[in-house]
Formats: sequence, C-alpha cells, structure tokens
Amino acid sequence: MGDEREDVADELRRVRDGARVASPHVPEVPGEPPVPDPRAPPARNREEPPEAAPPAPDATAVNSTWAAKPPPSRGLAGLLRHGLDRLLRGRFDAQREWNAHQVRLDNELLRYVDARFAATHRHYDRVLGREGRRLDEIDSRHVLLERELVAHVQDLVRRIDVVLAETGRGRAGQELVLADLRARLARLEEALRRRA
Repeated sequence: MGDEREDVADELRRVRDGARVASPHVPEVPGEPPVPDPRAPPARNREEPPEAAPPAPDATAVNSTWAAKPPPSRGLAGLLRHGLDRLLRGRFDAQREWNAHQVRLDNELLRYVDARFAATHRHYDRVLGREGRRLDEIDSRHVLLERELVAHVQDLVRRIDVVLAETGRGRAGQELVLADLRARLARLEEALRRRA
C-alpha cells in the first residue's frame, strides 16, 4: 500500500512538473507577466499597400480615326481618288459604318471591363473584410480559451500540490502510528519476557 501511494505521488509530481514546463504562461514566480487580455485587438502584421492598377487602354486614337478618310490630295491623284470614291462609295460607306460599330463596341467593352473589375474588387473587399472580422473573433476566442486552459492547469497544479502535501502528511502520520505500535509491542514483549 505504501509503494502504491509513493508511485501515485511520483506520478503526480511528474505531471505537475510537466505542466509547468509545457505551459509558458503559468507563472512560477510572482511578478511574471500575466496572460494577454482577450479583449485587446490581436496583433496583425502590417499590411502592405495595394498594388496600383495598370492604366486603362487609351481609345482616343481609334475614336478619332474611325472614319478612315485620307487627307485631300491635288492633281491627277486627287482626280483619280475622287473617281474611285464615287465608284466604290457603297463599299466605303459600309466600311465606315462597320468601323463606327466596332469603335462603339470597343468603347462599351472597355467600360464593361472597368465596371466589372470595380465590382469584383468591391466584392472581394467585402469578403476579405468579413473574413478578417471572423479571424479577429477567432483570435479573441483562442486567447480566451488559452486563458481558461492556463487557469485550469494552474488549478490542477495547486490541487496536485495539495494531494502531495496530504500524501506526505498521511505517510508521516502512518509512520508515527507505526513507531508508537512498535514501541508498545516492544514493551509488551519485554513484559512477557519478565514473566517467563
């Protein structure tokens, strides 16, 4: 029975010492810094500024030359061009109309892409903001749980100390009782020898 109590006491001491080593927040010496306050905002890494967006394409050159009219020329070349313009006017007008539609489509595509990027950035900013708040809440909960765990480990260490103290006192008391019984037994044996 005595060896069993010693084994339990040794195991409790080992667990207590292991808890003190494993938990850096358990103050062993009065005056050690306390556990961080869970209500304090968690320390975040300093964020880098966002990258600048690339410049939008410049559509002014296309917008200004979509009609595709050459500068007027003089002489025989001007006369020839004027004749060809009259002959091919339908094709040139169709080409100009198609060019106009293409320029409008290009401008609409540029506006759409700009609007789409802006909407995407707003969406991701909202998502990142929401997730950042959740991560902050999770960090706060972790600090609270860590604080509760440290308090629990400290309470266990105190309880182990009490059990060890009680074990030591119980053993000393048992040894005192045994010493008293040995002394009484020795007196009885002495008395029996005298009679014999």
